[in-house]
Amino acid sequence: MTLELPQIRPATMSEIPTLEALIAASVRGLSIGYYSPTQIESALVHVFGVDTQLIADGTYFIAELDGQIVGCGGWSKRKTLFGGDQAKEAEDNLLDPNTDAARIRAFFIHPDFARRGIGKLLIEACETAAKNAGFHHLEMGATLPGEPMYRAVGYEVIERFDLPFPDGVVLPLVRMGKSIT
Repeated sequence: MTLELPQIRPATMSEIPTLEALIAASVRGLSIGYYSPTQIESALVHVFGVDTQLIADGTYFIAELDGQIVGCGGWSKRKTLFGGDQAKEAEDNLLDPNTDAARIRAFFIHPDFARRGIGKLLIEACETAAKNAGFHHLEMGATLPGEPMYRAVGYEVIERFDLPFPDGVVLPLVRMGKSIT
């Protein structure tokens, strides 16, 4: 049986409600066994969500299969390492491709389409675009459920850290990186 490959294309602002629903489904469905229900719900409030700057920059992609958005993910030429609009407090300054690592950002796959290579296709699109923009290195703040996929495509752990939320919940994350030269 051959699996149909999704179309990868830039996300649009009009798709934000669909992306928000996809993000919630992905986090709730794929974080089980990695995070507690309390951590999952707190993360959806405080950090996981759409970063509209990525869409405005044209660096946020969706994976679409038969007219349905089944995954999303992007890269950034800005300093923010992770988080949606609700996590931003300051201006998101541009990175220097000669000295800074581009960011891999906000990857979410619908649970019904997980482990079918969609994340890998999105990563490849992001890596190609970042390389074409002059970047030589990539970094991300990965979730624990995302870490195995990122390792499988060549990312290495830089550090593990805890992200505390205002409600007292703490979310373990992993800073990962990769050279694309």
